[in-house]
Amino acid sequence: MNEDQHPAAARTFEELVAEAEAAPVAGWDFSWLDGRATEQRPSWGYQRLLGERLTRVQAALDLQTGGGEVLAGAGGLAPLTVATEGWPPNIAKATRLLHPLGVAVVADQDEPPLPFADEAFDLVVSRHPVTVWWEEIARVLRPGGSYFSQQVGPASVFELVEYFLGPQSEQVRRARDPELARQAAQAAGLEVVDLRYERLRTEFHDIGAVVYFLRKVIWMVPGFTVDQYRERLRELDRQIRRDGPFVASTARFLIEARKPA
Repeated sequence: MNEDQHPAAARTFEELVAEAEAAPVAGWDFSWLDGRATEQRPSWGYQRLLGERLTRVQAALDLQTGGGEVLAGAGGLAPLTVATEGWPPNIAKATRLLHPLGVAVVADQDEPPLPFADEAFDLVVSRHPVTVWWEEIARVLRPGGSYFSQQVGPASVFELVEYFLGPQSEQVRRARDPELARQAAQAAGLEVVDLRYERLRTEFHDIGAVVYFLRKVIWMVPGFTVDQYRERLRELDRQIRRDGPFVASTARFLIEARKPA
């Protein structure tokens, strides 16, 4: 890759890594990666579909809201809307963003039970949840209520994961399979009314983008630090400069499940 192909090629490995290490990673705003990484979006448009559903119900719960960006940008809210988040920097960011919109942000560590009464919500939503507690979701839904979620699918960005961690077992690669989500929802007494799955293309154009991504999406390479993986990062930097963007396959699925009336 020459300097005409991407501006980062003119900067050293150390400069790119230092910049990415210093960048704040609170919330789920990935605008820092603009021009440095690209991710193909699913065709269904989760945020638009989310807004349509929020405006049709009286009480809604957004689980693991991150910094609240997706909920705030949905274009509509239920009269009673509550969000949960467990990571302190995200709790603070979501509070600043969502409170002016009338959304209460509840600090919750994403462990059962959810801090809400039975049948409290018409709609429960979540974008890219780390863990899905299906029994708790079913408990807090009113009869006839729905759970609506976009989730990370199996072996997502595993080209990058396996670059640092080596080959993963078939059991690990199958985790987050949409069919397993269907079975878990049904076991909790919910009826799956929609399930869609797509594999999409992601590109990392410089090593800073890789460092920032792994700092922000902490479950990809658990415990990731630049110091621990510096030599592997340096090798990847040389590869990107020589061959062009590092390409990975991203998996996403959309699931909607209804509690019987």
